[in-house]
Amino acid sequence: MIEQDTVRLLRECDAGIKMGVASIDDVLEYTHREELRNTLSNCKGEHDRLQEEIQLLLNEYQDEGKDPSPMAKGMSWIKTNVKLSLDDSDKTVADLITDGCNMGVKSLHRYLNQYEAADEKSKEITKRLIQLEEQLAVDLRPFL
Repeated sequence: MIEQDTVRLLRECDAGIKMGVASIDDVLEYTHREELRNTLSNCKGEHDRLQEEIQLLLNEYQDEGKDPSPMAKGMSWIKTNVKLSLDDSDKTVADLITDGCNMGVKSLHRYLNQYEAADEKSKEITKRLIQLEEQLAVDLRPFL
């Protein structure tokens, strides 16, 4: 049970990071202020480093990880493009990413509860990802 929950939790973290990085990539070209662009780029780098850790652990379990669901990716892409076509301000970029962070934090907490038999290392990585998402939402407040 521990191994199964560990792999499932790591997969959800993997999918969440991929979704977050894709969302940042989708909005970076719309940023106007250098400070916002740097905040997003730095956070993307942190996501990439965490994903490398997750991938190493998944490799130990001979698991390839998980991509975000096509439905979630599609809905996110539509929301992002519609909102930015109406208003491509930094405020809109910050609003979109903050919404994504909040959804990610909620999902990650749900997965922590659902896969409670996961090993401590995967739980710790999940908690670091939650902190990263929470901090990004705080860092974006001045741009809202």
